[in-house]
Amino acid sequence: MSLPASIAPRGKARPDKPTNLLVSATTLVMAREILDLVLVLLAVASATTCIAAHYRDRQRLFWITKPLTLVFVLLLATRPSLGTSGIYQGLLVTGLVFSLAGDVFLMLPSDRFVAGLASFFVGHVFYIAAFVVDAGPASALVREPLLLLAMLAASAGVYAHLWSGLGDMKLPVAVYGVTIAAMAWQATARWNEMGQLGALLACSGALLFVVSDSVLAVNRFRRSFGAAEAVVLGTYYCAQCLIALSIGSGESIADWAMR
Repeated sequence: MSLPASIAPRGKARPDKPTNLLVSATTLVMAREILDLVLVLLAVASATTCIAAHYRDRQRLFWITKPLTLVFVLLLATRPSLGTSGIYQGLLVTGLVFSLAGDVFLMLPSDRFVAGLASFFVGHVFYIAAFVVDAGPASALVREPLLLLAMLAASAGVYAHLWSGLGDMKLPVAVYGVTIAAMAWQATARWNEMGQLGALLACSGALLFVVSDSVLAVNRFRRSFGAAEAVVLGTYYCAQCLIALSIGSGESIADWAMR
C-alpha cells in the first residue's frame, strides 16, 4: 500500500545546477559592472582635480592626482574579466604601466620629455601587440592597408606642421608619430574585423590618444595655448579608460544594447 503523498518520505531536493550557474554568472557580471562604475568615477574625479590643480597652480595636488588617475585606470584594467584572453589583458596592463611611467617623467620639474616619450613609445608597442594578437589569424602586415596609409598621412600632416619647432627632436618625434599611427591602425582594423564592444572601446581610446598626443605636440613645439592642458589630459584619460574597459567586453554591440 502506498503512503499518502503528504507523508511520503522525500529525498533531498537536488539543486538545479544550470540555474545556480546562471545566477552566479549574473551576480559576477553585476559585481564587475559596479566595480567598473566605481573605478571610472574615481578616475574622473581624480582627472578633474588634476586639470583644475594645473590651472589653479596647485602643483603638489597636480603631482598627486596626475599619476593617481592612471592608478585607478590600472585597477580597472586588472579587475577580473570574462571573455578576454589573459594575453590581451596582460599586454594592455603592461602598456598602462609604461604610460604611468611616462606621466611621472612628464610632470617632473626637470625636463624629462625624452624619457616620457620613450615610456609612451614602449606603452604603444604593447598596445599594438595586444591588438594584433587578439584580432585573430589575419596578418598585421596586410590588414587594412588603406587604413594604414590614411593614419600615416594624418601623422605626416601633424609632423609637417611641427617641423620648424622640433629642433633636435625631429627623429624621436617622427618615430613616435609612426608608432602611434600604427597603434590607431591596428585598433581600428581590429574593430572592423571583430565588431565587438571591447574592440570599439579600444578603437575609440586609440583615436583619442592620437588627438591627445597631437595637441600636446602642437602646444610644445609649435604654439602654446591656454586650453591645451585640459584638452591633452581630458582626451588622454578618456583614451586610457576606454582601452582599460575594452578588457572583458567581448560581447557584440547588439547583445550589449539588448541587456
